Amino acid sequence: MFTGIVAALGRIGQVTPVAQGARLSIEAPGLGLDDVAIGDSIAVNGVCLTVTQLSADRFGVDVSPQTLACTAGFELGAAVNLEKALRLSDRLGGHLVSGHVDGSGEVVRFEAIGDNRLLAVRLPAPLLRYVAQKGSITVNGVSLTVNAIAGDVFEVNLIPHTLAATNLHALRPGARVNLEVDLIARYLERMTST
Repeated sequence: MFTGIVAALGRIGQVTPVAQGARLSIEAPGLGLDDVAIGDSIAVNGVCLTVTQLSADRFGVDVSPQTLACTAGFELGAAVNLEKALRLSDRLGGHLVSGHVDGSGEVVRFEAIGDNRLLAVRLPAPLLRYVAQKGSITVNGVSLTVNAIAGDVFEVNLIPHTLAATNLHALRPGARVNLEVDLIARYLERMTST
């Protein structure tokens, strides 16, 4: 589990295709890997991945074909949002995030409003039922509050701190982003449909 509060920015330093997906080497000098072990989970752009290789300032992960098919942002050189798995003693500053991306969305607007940015993202149709105004959503691993939703597009506000601490500042219309809907909404839907 994660909180959607990004701890550091990293960079995809190497992408190696393998028979079943890809092996990534992620440069993470600001994350502090001294308490991370092989087998631990780290959210990379909102995707929960298992650490398979480890050094002082980088870690390796294997990414399955399924994960590659439903996510975005794992290109060589890409800046990625990083968060270590939540410990029971940690504060829950964002919302409960599983790291199981539900799909990718398309940025349709990214515009300045004072020091903030308005981010509008088109949702895949199957996710529409889980997104509500004032509800939570995770974009590239960042916990955000939905300000508005119209049709298949939701809007969030990005404050200067979020812009400085994440890779969201580099978004442009047409960019693909990883989306995870609110965990509670998913379970409520399941409970009410059975």
